[in-house]
Order: sequence, then C-alpha cells, then structure tokens
Amino acid sequence: MSVAIQARDLTRRFGQFTAVDRITFDVAAGEVFGFLGANGAGKTTAIRMLIGLLSPTSGEAKVAGYDVATQAESVKKSIGYMSQRFSLYEDLTLRENGHLYGGIYGVSKRQVNERLDQMLSRLDLQAASEMRVKALPLGWRQKLAFSVALLHRPGIVFLDEPTGGVDPITRRQFWELIYEAAAEGTTVLVTTHYMDEAEYCDRISIMVAGRIAAMGSPAELKKEFAVDSIDDLFVSLARPAEASR
Repeated sequence: MSVAIQARDLTRRFGQFTAVDRITFDVAAGEVFGFLGANGAGKTTAIRMLIGLLSPTSGEAKVAGYDVATQAESVKKSIGYMSQRFSLYEDLTLRENGHLYGGIYGVSKRQVNERLDQMLSRLDLQAASEMRVKALPLGWRQKLAFSVALLHRPGIVFLDEPTGGVDPITRRQFWELIYEAAAEGTTVLVTTHYMDEAEYCDRISIMVAGRIAAMGSPAELKKEFAVDSIDDLFVSLARPAEASR
C-alpha cells in the first residue's frame, strides 16, 4: 500500500513545553485513521503540523509526498480540511461558498457547478443550493462542509471533530459519507471525542501527554489491552485515575 501520511519522531516544543513528543506513524492511502486524544494531549498541534500551519521543532513528516516543513504550500494544495469551528462562510450561500473554495484551489466555475450539483443530488439537498449557510440546520451544514472540503478532489482530507453537536442519526449519515470517500481512494484522518465513532475507523491512535500511547485497529487494541470497548481503553490511557476507581 502507498503511504499518504508519514511522521517520524515528529516533535513540537513551545519554550520548555513539549506539546508533541516524537510521534511516529503512517497512514495508508484510502485508510480511515482516527486520531484520538483528550483535550491537551497534543493532537491539534500535531494536525497543525501535518497540514502545513505549524513547523516542527524536530523530526519530519510527509503528507501526499510533500515535506510539511519545507513544502507547506504544496501540502495545503493537496489536502482537504474541515474544522469543527469554521468551515463554511455563514453569510454566503452554499453555491457561493463552493465557488470561493473552488477558486482558491483553481477549480473552474463549470467544474464547481457540476460537482456541487452532484453533491447536492447525492445528499438529497438540492433545496440548499441558494440558501445562506446560517439558515441551514447544523447537520446539513456539517455534511455540506465535508463535501465542499472534497470539492477540489484532494487525495487526503483532515476532519477535526466533524460531528460535534449533531444528533446520532446525522452522525451515522456523516460516517457513510466518510466511507464513500475512502472507497473512492481518499485518505481520511479524523479526530473525534465520540468513542463509538472510533470503532468505525480502520485504525486509530490515542495520544497521551504528547505521545502516541496506543495504535492499531479497534479490534487489535481491544484484544491487546483486554478491554470491551475503545471508550474503556481511552479512559484507561487518558484518564487512569478515573479508570482505577
């Protein structure tokens, strides 16, 4: 299998504080990889390095074949990114958002319209095309934001807590979209605080205090650590005091 994301001893320090401490992992092309960790574990800092927004202190990483330290702009052009906090401009319509993002990535107006039409048809949301984003239900916004992140056909997409705040049915529908993208060859790196979603990933890693404490498929990790669920594993690693009660 070809490797879409590769990190070797990737480290980031802020003064005397080490936020990410020599993490090493690979993500295969077309894989759905869960990147887990409690707040403050270092996963957000790691992702910022992987998407070219923050330079490593030491170590190295390659995304889509580009070095994140020396070829950050090429990394940004090769990936899609969906943030929980900001994805679509709320005062613009969905189609206006599509043309804005498409223009940034050099997608023609004709291609944007074609891809938006295909996307809306697949989601059965044709009525949302000319609506302002702020008028759309949260579940619609999340699914549409994910689709817009794929508008330029990136080989890799980073999803930062994409299902935060949506209902369980919408969460399941969102994961169906992730599976569709992966089946078409897109590599997906996703962060989530919902441990049931971690079970949907091909493999997961769990960061604790800046380091990767566990990595493997959900089934492998449950067997290795003798736990019934990824939630139990997460608590035992990330919050050992709670697990011992």
